[in-house]
Amino acid sequence: QVALVESGGGLVQAGDSLRLSCAASGGAFSAYAVGWFRQAPGKSQEFVAAINWSGSTSDAMSVKGRFTISRDNTKNSVHLQMNSLKPEDTAVYYCAAGLISGANMITQARNYAYWGQGTQVTVSS
Repeated sequence: QVALVESGGGLVQAGDSLRLSCAASGGAFSAYAVGWFRQAPGKSQEFVAAINWSGSTSDAMSVKGRFTISRDNTKNSVHLQMNSLKPEDTAVYYCAAGLISGANMITQARNYAYWGQGTQVTVSS
């Protein structure tokens, strides 16, 4: 069983940066893929970025070049550095963990077994 806690969300202006963190407890964290997903009001959940056990990453086209995912296995944590934020990035951001290996599979929410409670990111124009 893995417990995940997100932090770092907040209210910022367009063009600003935020760094989200996902702290994990329980389980062999280094073996897990960790993904970030987001859900805006009235919209379906969407994939943002993910990093697998070996450090390979995948990003959604909407955030490519602006967001960077990284992990620190010594601290059981994953970070999402978000730069050049836009109003359309406003959403609740969730981190998720799962024992996933395929590059395509880490982009799909259904493959993740454990989820955090989410952190709100609001970007004003």
